[in-house]
Amino acid sequence: MSSLLECQTLTKRYGSLLALNNVTFTLERGKIAGLLGPNASGKTTLIKLINGLLTPTSGTILINGQKPGTESKMKIAYLPDANFLPEWMNVKQLMEFYGDFYSNFNTNKAYDMLARLGLNDRMRLKQMSKGTKEKIQLILTMSRTADLYCLDEPIGGVDPASRDYILDTIISNYNENGSILISTHLISDVEKILDDVLIIQNGCLYLHKSVDEIRTEHNTSVDGFFREVFRC
Repeated sequence: MSSLLECQTLTKRYGSLLALNNVTFTLERGKIAGLLGPNASGKTTLIKLINGLLTPTSGTILINGQKPGTESKMKIAYLPDANFLPEWMNVKQLMEFYGDFYSNFNTNKAYDMLARLGLNDRMRLKQMSKGTKEKIQLILTMSRTADLYCLDEPIGGVDPASRDYILDTIISNYNENGSILISTHLISDVEKILDDVLIIQNGCLYLHKSVDEIRTEHNTSVDGFFREVFRC
């Protein structure tokens, strides 16, 4: 597999605050990687840097060999951890908007996922619960044929019964030649779909290993290992 995402000695400062410190890793194609760490460890900062929403203080990021910019943004499907869609729009309008804005948006795939969710495309966001809004955002994100999917807490606001739907949507609809980087605190729910794990602590990369390596070397689950390290 060829490298899709490369971060080399990536550092980000906010004034005197060191948010990321010399983070280096490579994400290969065809991988689902979990981005884990305590609150304020630097996960969201890393995701925003990859998406070109922040500029690194030093170090480099390459997506398909390119630095973050206009071209790389078309190859990355980003799901932030907060609602970013206009409340007055209905689902049909949102799909038309995404179809106009992203050349790699698959409208048929989006409607197929919507049907599985049992939602009417005339329903406005302001009529939806927080969890349903997050599902709509996920549908829009996963309907793009992207190289890299960056998902920041995609199941944080949904009830436990909906999490399996969310995870099934993720693994069933992403571009198989691409990769997923998924940030989450709900490790036990997400662990079953992960290939690799990156753990960030105090802005530094604490660990980057496969799920199988962690289970074999530490004789525990990824969730169990994380709890041992951070005494959760």
